[in-house]
Amino acid sequence: MDHRLLGNSGTAVSSLTLGTMTFGSEADEPTSHAIIDAFVAGGGTFLDTADVYSGNESERIIGRWLQAHPTEAQQVVLATKGRFPQGDGPNDHGTSRRHLRVALDASLERLGVDHVDLYQMHAWDALTPIEETLRFLDDAVSAGKIGTYGFSNYLGYQVTKAVYEARLHGWAPPVTLQPQYNLLVRDIEHEVVPACLDAGIGLLPWSPLAGGWLSGKYQRDEAPTGSTRLGEDPKRGMEAWEARNADERTWQVLDAVSAVAEAHGASKSQVALAWLLARPAVTSVILGVRTTDQLADNLGAADLVLDEAELQSLTDASTPRVDDYPYGTAGVAQRRRKIAGGR
Repeated sequence: MDHRLLGNSGTAVSSLTLGTMTFGSEADEPTSHAIIDAFVAGGGTFLDTADVYSGNESERIIGRWLQAHPTEAQQVVLATKGRFPQGDGPNDHGTSRRHLRVALDASLERLGVDHVDLYQMHAWDALTPIEETLRFLDDAVSAGKIGTYGFSNYLGYQVTKAVYEARLHGWAPPVTLQPQYNLLVRDIEHEVVPACLDAGIGLLPWSPLAGGWLSGKYQRDEAPTGSTRLGEDPKRGMEAWEARNADERTWQVLDAVSAVAEAHGASKSQVALAWLLARPAVTSVILGVRTTDQLADNLGAADLVLDEAELQSLTDASTPRVDDYPYGTAGVAQRRRKIAGGR
């Protein structure tokens, strides 16, 4: 597995990241530890978690693995997130200094470490001034509690606002953004990707297989049964499945993925991940697995090299539909040139 710099920082991370949202819920602790073992053995160095994953249990599970593997832990680049509720009080959520101070200390305690390499704001907070959030993060960098910081689920203007506020005040800059990004969800290319390219911010895509769709687990007009990724609300999950199933673009993308996979003797998951690894601004792709078998398949993407024609076929098949101003034909063409490095 190759390594890339973490956005505009000097920290190197593996091109695939182990996401741990399943730890403590869909994967019990022995399974979670086995997944980390296999990931590290496969050359992975980047672990991503959050204080809300499985009600804090994901961080605790990772912390116990780190304590049990001190040698391997030295090579791990560790990331976590804060923002969402950690209690019922009015200050138990958000990106205020008050909440983040408590949330970060609690994460460090659960992980059993004195610092994390990357601390991420899990979502935008419209109530807290961005200056307050950034000043806290700069102070946390200075105090050695975090190495760098980044964001998740921010819009393009929010990323840019944070970047330039940090520059204005001489504070440490953000280095990463975690967005949803995959062959079926490419809307971030309108604004978010150009904003990140402009600032040198690295993308850490989550849901790279679109909740299992790009792995080929779903068949046209066959409603899913058994263990699925329909979310906490199965009814809403089925509504989302029905919408995607009825969208011809879904099957157009899956046909293109299947053709490339067949040509390489690879899995559909590996092809979808390899396409994402080749996208502009992408630093590392976050894998979300429940078993070591799923991980083993996903890790194969690190060695899969798609040629330009294959990448283009996937890009063409998955082109987002854009009809309204200002994201019409001319605007899309201009942004594509920007993403490609042109003017």
